[in-house]
Amino acid sequence: MADIIKHRGRVEKLDGSHVVVRIIQTSACSACSIKGHCNASESKEKLIDVYGVSASYQVGEEVVVCGATSMGMRAVWLAFGVPVLILLVALSVAMYVTNEDALVSSLVGLLAVVPYYLIIYMCRDKMNKTFSFTIEKL
Repeated sequence: MADIIKHRGRVEKLDGSHVVVRIIQTSACSACSIKGHCNASESKEKLIDVYGVSASYQVGEEVVVCGATSMGMRAVWLAFGVPVLILLVALSVAMYVTNEDALVSSLVGLLAVVPYYLIIYMCRDKMNKTFSFTIEKL
């Protein structure tokens, strides 16, 4: 298994050492020979911000965006793993405190996740530095 994820893309915008690249993210079944007969295949366009670019690029130039696999796993953990743990702990404590009142416990569990996402939102600039991409010319 490779330690680097690569996507082909096209340079959309240049701003000094900041480059915006448009990639087309495809599902795993997009390469299937019968994808035209199935509703499962999908693709989405994404804009990737790349900071600290030293080489010169032109708008419209084809490039390869690279990111570490570990970076993707960390993002999934922060976006889904930690909130689920917070939800489960808050739900368990609320069930114990409220003598198993499911409605109140559910609301407490959901509300416990809100501060986490607010903290993630406030730390977005720091995370931009942690989750960094590189680009290469084709």
